[in-house]
Amino acid sequence: MKKTIWITGGTSGLGKEIAFQLLKKDYHVIVLARNEEKIKQLEEEAQGFNGRILTCQVDIRSDEEVKKIVAHLVKSGHPVDVLINNAGLGIFDSVLDAKTEDIVEMFEVNVLGLIAMTKAVLPYMIEKKSGQIIQIASQAGKLATPKSSVYAATKHAVLGFTNSLRMEVEDDNVNVSAVNPGPIQTPFFERADKTGSYVKNVGKMMLKPEYVAERVVQLIEKPKRELNLPRWMGFGSKCYQLMPTVIEKIAGKQLKKK
Repeated sequence: MKKTIWITGGTSGLGKEIAFQLLKKDYHVIVLARNEEKIKQLEEEAQGFNGRILTCQVDIRSDEEVKKIVAHLVKSGHPVDVLINNAGLGIFDSVLDAKTEDIVEMFEVNVLGLIAMTKAVLPYMIEKKSGQIIQIASQAGKLATPKSSVYAATKHAVLGFTNSLRMEVEDDNVNVSAVNPGPIQTPFFERADKTGSYVKNVGKMMLKPEYVAERVVQLIEKPKRELNLPRWMGFGSKCYQLMPTVIEKIAGKQLKKK
């Protein structure tokens, strides 16, 4: 029997692409999102998949909403075999220009919402001694760049949380993975990059959402600790961790393309 995959933020961008690739592979998919209009649009687009997709409106910034919807879904016969914490946002501003409300929202969605979803599903996974949690993090969580200090901070937090969680649940047969993509061609940048300068500067190296989604689906079928995309960027972030001062001097101009 095919697994049931839960995806947060699955109504657009990477999350939506992951959902459709899973549906094409006969998985059951539950999409959790807060935008009602986008949920209705997704339902219309997914009508041909024989009821193997279920959508739920929830704001992951609300711990109570998360607990209620998770309990309701499990009680209604929808197991959480795999949770993909994909919901997230970024806003590229210098520290001085960053608005407090934007800072709070990024942490509420990218970090606190991700933790809330993880905490809500873990008891069910631990009870059945089976499960997988995939956190969609970012290369920004390893190599921070100017004008993305807050966004990078949220992704550093996600990686720290993920690495600790992995050790906490390893004896419960719950697999925990982090996905660290570079920039992806999705609507994410419509809000993140208001000036359009970043997309213009790095457009040629942006990842296709179809490719990233394909690799995430492969991660479900063949779990591993971490997935870095593209490979060369993952190698670059490792070099940065080893010799940050040298990398900042060598690649200074490249790191300031926002």
